[in-house]
Amino acid sequence: MEITVKDILTLTDHTLLSPNARWHDIKGVIDDGIKYKTASVCIPPCFVKRAAEYVRISKRGKVKICTVIGFPNGYNSTEVKCFEAERAERDGADEIDMVINIGMVKEKRYADILAEINAVSDACRYSLLKVIVETCLLTEEEKIKLCDVVSASRAHFIKTSTGFSTGGATLADVELLAKHMRGPTFIKAAGGIASLEDAAAFIRAGACRLGTSRIVKIVKQMENEEKNGGNEDGKISDTTY
Repeated sequence: MEITVKDILTLTDHTLLSPNARWHDIKGVIDDGIKYKTASVCIPPCFVKRAAEYVRISKRGKVKICTVIGFPNGYNSTEVKCFEAERAERDGADEIDMVINIGMVKEKRYADILAEINAVSDACRYSLLKVIVETCLLTEEEKIKLCDVVSASRAHFIKTSTGFSTGGATLADVELLAKHMRGPTFIKAAGGIASLEDAAAFIRAGACRLGTSRIVKIVKQMENEEKNGGNEDGKISDTTY
């Protein structure tokens, strides 16, 4: 299966979650998301309201606003996560990426995890919900069990990683999730996607979204190299992997 740069960008949540991010940086991510037609821009919740207004009045185009809750460790109470989700949606978020409580996984409290996911889903009624399970901290048995839990929930995606723990997405994990997820729930790979080749491999493995800060940077670098080299033939977006 040939995958173009355009395909990859369309599936990318262009991400900036650095703790020292400023509005100037967020604005740049939004501008890039609009220009390159990414699936969304994933930004800290404190910037969502301003970002949504910026997109609303933008004459350049539109992009969906994604944010995170219970981030990055997931051990906020369910009530706090629900408040965060409701507030993010009220501020203008289109998509919510929530982190589960990993301690609950280790205690095999899967019914509680399901209840929390559904509570957050109810709190953000109009937003697409992705569930971050932090695969780098899980056993294979736990990953498979969480596939059952998220498949049974009202969430729309299972997501591999925050990008802030001991590791990010791996092809093996995405393949495992793809094998065990049921129904209409999709897979987002995040963390450690370092190249367009990586991105294409994750898509082939079953990911329908990619959480990364690097893909747009790589495409911009390719465009600059093409421009400086005087090569006007073809479009970067049509390059296949």
